[in-house]
Amino acid sequence: MSSKLLIVDDDELLNNSLNAVLTRSGYEVASVLKGEEAIQQIMEFQPDIVLLDLYLGSTTGLDILQKLRAEKNETPVILITAFSDVNSAVRAIKLGAEDFVLKPLDLEQLEILINKTLNRKNLERRYELLKDELQQKFGPYAIIGKSENLKKVVHTAERLAHADTTVLVIGESGSGKELIARLIHEKSERSDGPFISINCGAIPKELAESELFGYEKGAFTGAMDKMRQGKFELANRGTILLDEVGELTPELQVKLLRVLETKRFYRLGGSKEVTVDVRIVAATNKNLKEAVEKGTFREDLYYRLNIAQLHVPSLRERVEDIALLANTFLEEFNRKFAKSIKGFTPEAIKSMETYSWPGNVRELKNAVERIALLETDTVVKPEHLTFLSHHPGFNTKKALDGVGLVAVPDQGIRMDDVMREAIIQTLDLTAGNQIQAAKMLGLTRSRLRYRMQQLKIKYEPKRETSEGTRG
Repeated sequence: MSSKLLIVDDDELLNNSLNAVLTRSGYEVASVLKGEEAIQQIMEFQPDIVLLDLYLGSTTGLDILQKLRAEKNETPVILITAFSDVNSAVRAIKLGAEDFVLKPLDLEQLEILINKTLNRKNLERRYELLKDELQQKFGPYAIIGKSENLKKVVHTAERLAHADTTVLVIGESGSGKELIARLIHEKSERSDGPFISINCGAIPKELAESELFGYEKGAFTGAMDKMRQGKFELANRGTILLDEVGELTPELQVKLLRVLETKRFYRLGGSKEVTVDVRIVAATNKNLKEAVEKGTFREDLYYRLNIAQLHVPSLRERVEDIALLANTFLEEFNRKFAKSIKGFTPEAIKSMETYSWPGNVRELKNAVERIALLETDTVVKPEHLTFLSHHPGFNTKKALDGVGLVAVPDQGIRMDDVMREAIIQTLDLTAGNQIQAAKMLGLTRSRLRYRMQQLKIKYEPKRETSEGTRG
């Protein structure tokens, strides 16, 4: 199916010429001469791209662009303008135009820009379709990812959901253990019941029993007024997630074992036995088998919890999900902070993929939130991620490999050569912008210039040659 282009230009000769050239190139083309007709034609024709002249008699391309965006119409717009109107074109970019081309038109350049815009739009469409598919599959607690590691876990979780048995979910902090537990609940026959989560490591030990099992009136100081149900009672006919179950005290481990075996317990200070119908999902970032061997976790409880086990992969075990997760989070924080950051550059994605993410998905989400809150650029670039390089999880070797730095040969390498290569490649990434390059390298601009003089670096931005190679 051909891509659809709409030309909005009051120069009839240029309008007809563009129409003919682009039609021969295989596009489905429509055109209008008057700016007043543009909005209506966009609504009816539903173009993939609008080629919009800046001046259209009684109206302007900027007016049309503002109306489109005010109506939440995100159709990509490429502005056509004269060289003297570049400032207006820059204003159009800030209003949401995709790009601009200068008169007299270079048709080869225009087609390159059209293809680039269509490719980006197709990627966005694929991303939205995948996100919708994930949302439909996993419900309100979407598990975002397309990696085989994650798919296997999700598939197993869905099968276990119908078994109504105890499940032990293991994985690093921030990897998404609670989302897997929620998925098990949502896909089970208990989905109409409550899902109750409690972090066993976050509650004071002296309050843990009352949190889990509740208490009777007068059971302890502060419990004089009324009886209170614990998490197990609140989860009746549903699912309870015992997060960080390895943090339970030996006394509570005994009580939990009894609940697993009998579905009965006593409230703190109570004499009447309470019966519940609840499914237990336990989660931990500890090696419980090692804890059993050390005597800090009961062996019988471990085997009762470990009837079925799921391992949630760390983010570094599913690197291919990073871009999808980052874009999902960026969309969320764009809404939250009223921002319009369009996405991540390929270099920024590469930087994120070379970082080890010790805090996993939670850390990635926090990083994207920080960027969305603090940065003002329209896209996320590598220099916006420099705070990650100071973290112990940052893999310097992989990061340097990611931008193409030479590997260290067996005979060794001079430090000056490494620094020289790092500076040159960073300047390549920033198109020669020394301020950005200094920021990425963790230097001041004056320090960068001193290093360039010291290492005799006379940098000239690389250009594309007519053969397509860089010279």
